[in-house]
Amino acid sequence: MTFEAVNWVEVGRNSGDDLKRSVFRLLRNASAAINGDDPHDPKLLEVVPRLADLIATKPELKSFKEAYSALARATGLWNYIDKSSADTADAIVAEAVTADELGVTFHREQIAVLNDLLAGRNVILSAPTSFGKSLLIDALLATGKYERIAIVLPTIALLDEFRRRLRRRFRDRFDVIMHPGDVVGDGPTIFLGTQERLLNRDDLGSLDLTVVDEFYKLDADRKDERSASLNAAVYRLLARSRQFFFLGPNIDTVRVSGGGRWQFNFIKTRFATVAVDTFDLRAIPDKRERLLEEIGKEENWPALVFVSSPDKANTLASEAAKEMAVTESRGEFSDWLGENVGSRWSVVRSVRFGFAVHHGRIPRAIASHMVRLFNTGHLPVLFCTSTLIEGVNTAAKTVLIYDKQIKRADYDFFTFSNIKGRAGRLGEHHIGRVFLFNEPPEQVEMEVSPTVFSDEDDAPDDYVVFLEDEDKSDVVEDRISELRRSLDLDPAGLRLAASIGLDVVAEIKRTVENRLRFSTQLVFRGQPDYDTIRVLVNVVTQVKKVGEYGAKSEAQLVLRISRLRRARTIKEFLREHDDNLQEKELDFDLVFKFLRACEYGLPQIFSIIEIYVKRKHPEADYHLFLRSLARWFRAEELKNLDEEGVPIQITERFHRNGDTYSSLVERLSTAVTSRSPQLSEFERAWVANALDIPLG
Repeated sequence: MTFEAVNWVEVGRNSGDDLKRSVFRLLRNASAAINGDDPHDPKLLEVVPRLADLIATKPELKSFKEAYSALARATGLWNYIDKSSADTADAIVAEAVTADELGVTFHREQIAVLNDLLAGRNVILSAPTSFGKSLLIDALLATGKYERIAIVLPTIALLDEFRRRLRRRFRDRFDVIMHPGDVVGDGPTIFLGTQERLLNRDDLGSLDLTVVDEFYKLDADRKDERSASLNAAVYRLLARSRQFFFLGPNIDTVRVSGGGRWQFNFIKTRFATVAVDTFDLRAIPDKRERLLEEIGKEENWPALVFVSSPDKANTLASEAAKEMAVTESRGEFSDWLGENVGSRWSVVRSVRFGFAVHHGRIPRAIASHMVRLFNTGHLPVLFCTSTLIEGVNTAAKTVLIYDKQIKRADYDFFTFSNIKGRAGRLGEHHIGRVFLFNEPPEQVEMEVSPTVFSDEDDAPDDYVVFLEDEDKSDVVEDRISELRRSLDLDPAGLRLAASIGLDVVAEIKRTVENRLRFSTQLVFRGQPDYDTIRVLVNVVTQVKKVGEYGAKSEAQLVLRISRLRRARTIKEFLREHDDNLQEKELDFDLVFKFLRACEYGLPQIFSIIEIYVKRKHPEADYHLFLRSLARWFRAEELKNLDEEGVPIQITERFHRNGDTYSSLVERLSTAVTSRSPQLSEFERAWVANALDIPLG
């Protein structure tokens, strides 16, 4: 029997004896299929989560619980076995694969992967989003076999998600190192970082295990501008690690060349733990109207709406808020945003009526709280771009794929599959729903070709500059020597240049050398004055578009840097932006793009400028300025807590000169537990959730 033909909606409409007969036939046919040609057919596996929903909501199916648990055991979905109603043999299986410390029962495919890893093998795993890949990391940590672990994650938002989970589960076993300034002790340690952060750490030591999430980003052909730094970071980590584990979805093959230095088992599985219903809306005449209709239905909540750009997310959320309210319980969040960010930000109104927004411009602590409220059902609809699809786990029941582009180009089948994979969540939404508003891309196999696994002679320049001497061929040595000569950089400078772009740095070199012939304005120590900032920015805009840094003109970028340094608080800086806004409403959050640029992009390019200035004027020293800019001219502990989900607008009220991260967290904890009037009840809950402080 093919389970493609089963009309599950019709089955669910039955009741009494009719329903019991339908379910009996399904169980009988599933049993036959398990002993047939393809016991791993995804449609067969879907029977288990679909029956889970039926049995939970239909009292007349109580007598089927034992047979259902037997089916869950036979398909390998051991996490669905109901120990209280299963027969003894099935209950023993479930008990044997349950990690009490984690509160998790594993399924068959998870156990198979764990066995490989615990045998010491390197593993690259390709599995669906609902597989439970992150749980495997926790299971490895729980064994006590690994003491120093590096985990490479694509976004800071995902760093914080991992940090919260790992500290909750392993607080007493591991030190979790996430921020660049964190001090590493002698005990068991987990290094959490983006590729840029781990690439720049010099305190990693020897590692027992390196984990790389979303490993498909190692493929340079995917045109990810961070691919070279990711490959360089992974190269550096693997050289000091005795084992590695790469994870990702929907990969068919991994291509290796260059002598096969890295040996691994590639495991590809279709094993999914949730079922998905797909609704084709391509032919409807008014897609916007239908979108609003679907997101207004409670049966679809919580619902993710995928769109192509931040502006589109803001616009649709705003339009939805004008037409309906899907909740009216988030007024305090909306009020907080209006007071602490700016009342002219369109997201303020969207949130008031239940619509969350998530994209790369949203401030991290606010984006984290958006997702938290979405996952708890307080904001039932979330408009998002690919930054959420790639970076954060959500508890979405429904995914509405409204657009088919990312950065003005059609997404491929791989990305489309990743977006679809966000529908449904084990333990919460056994049956996901996907609404398609456009033609899906043609299905093709996905091959990943990591640069780190390729022949070094064929690797790009911005990767080979990170190679150790023993790994460089004569051809590579000659290439690097020529780069050092043409750019006039030592190895450290060359690695910095690679992260910016070697062609860009060559142009910066020419521009700086020309400026120094006629002026010394680029020569300063400490903090630059307004005119010097203007000259620095002018150098940047000779090689980069000013829009990359969240400004519409060179003068505006200079003004924003100056205002950020001058503002006493981030709240004051944002409110000044709100008061003086002369741009379109949709341009409001360009100021957030500017703040992101201050963290990494601008300090990087200013650092290269400093190198060339120091060639002629060794007395120049940008260090204080660059360090201050990267943390928005605030104390480091404020920036670190913002990454951990506590907005600077709150922590600035509590910060004192001389504070450390620990002393500030202690003061915040005391404010939460004592119900300090410095925190509203809404803020109190926010801080408690972000820092895992029990609410009395």
